[in-house]
Amino acid sequence: MSDDISVDPVEPVVTLHIGFLLMPEYTLSTFSNAVGILRMANRISGRELYRWSVYSSTGEPVTSSSGLEVQLDGALDSALDSATEVKILLVCGGYNIKQYCTKLLTDRLRVFAKRKIPLGALCTGTYALAKAGLLDGYRCTIHWENLASMREEFPKLHLSSNLFAIDRDRYTCSGGISSIDLMLNLIASIHGHQLVQQISEQFTCDRVRTEKDAQRAPLQYLIGASQPRLVDAVTLMESNIEEPLTLDEVANYVGISRRQLERLFNRYLHCAPSRYYLELRLSRARLLLLQTSIPVIDVAISCGFSTAPHFSRCYSELYGKPPSNERRALG
Repeated sequence: MSDDISVDPVEPVVTLHIGFLLMPEYTLSTFSNAVGILRMANRISGRELYRWSVYSSTGEPVTSSSGLEVQLDGALDSALDSATEVKILLVCGGYNIKQYCTKLLTDRLRVFAKRKIPLGALCTGTYALAKAGLLDGYRCTIHWENLASMREEFPKLHLSSNLFAIDRDRYTCSGGISSIDLMLNLIASIHGHQLVQQISEQFTCDRVRTEKDAQRAPLQYLIGASQPRLVDAVTLMESNIEEPLTLDEVANYVGISRRQLERLFNRYLHCAPSRYYLELRLSRARLLLLQTSIPVIDVAISCGFSTAPHFSRCYSELYGKPPSNERRALG
């Protein structure tokens, strides 16, 4: 990188202090990407636009999911000290987020909300805010693997499958590199798009993604944009899990014949549409079994299976074990 990338400073300089709460088994890459964007904003502007502090709930070191630790600035309570009070607090989650969301933690997060400090979450940190009741009435997102269980546990949340969501004083992202997109959009709202463009160039980002971008679009990467009817068909299937559509209905909705639909699936996804739809529903069921305590029969019904034996048979054929064994293995 060249060092000649600064822009003319504009007075007055206001430094925004952002706090990062690291949960045990947090996703290191998502956290470091967010900090990296703030660091680059300071470097390019030639000013301390942002500073950051890193906390754990108790002040004790926490290990990321990759087994690494970062140096902490203290316990979460110290983020409320008048001399160093953070202006935004971001909860950094990762694996097994539920077991770390203690009552003590959620009570502490509510203190930040009562002080009108904006709150956000990276990756599964969204769960901690939802558990504390701090996302009620807000748009939010979480990693796609957790969407199904979140919708079951918090049915009133305005939960989306987008990369990130910014709704008033709540900032959430889905994890991975989406923290880059979240921070770039936050910086754009404060310091403008010119600075963001320079930051994105340094990170070799081909574009700054927006809230409208979906966090998971595997079909587009597998088949490109040349088969929009196929993408529409799969999107329709994903939106109708509990009450599956017939293949004739899917074909009719996307404007092709059933035979054309079957040809598209066989050519580009190498399976029949009925098989793809079944595995889609079973995948959703597996997430619910692994992430919730919902009874197996209720999981079956919510994923479009009318009887438990049919669900168990289909599940066993795909995953090599019945759903009841999946739940017991988790325990």
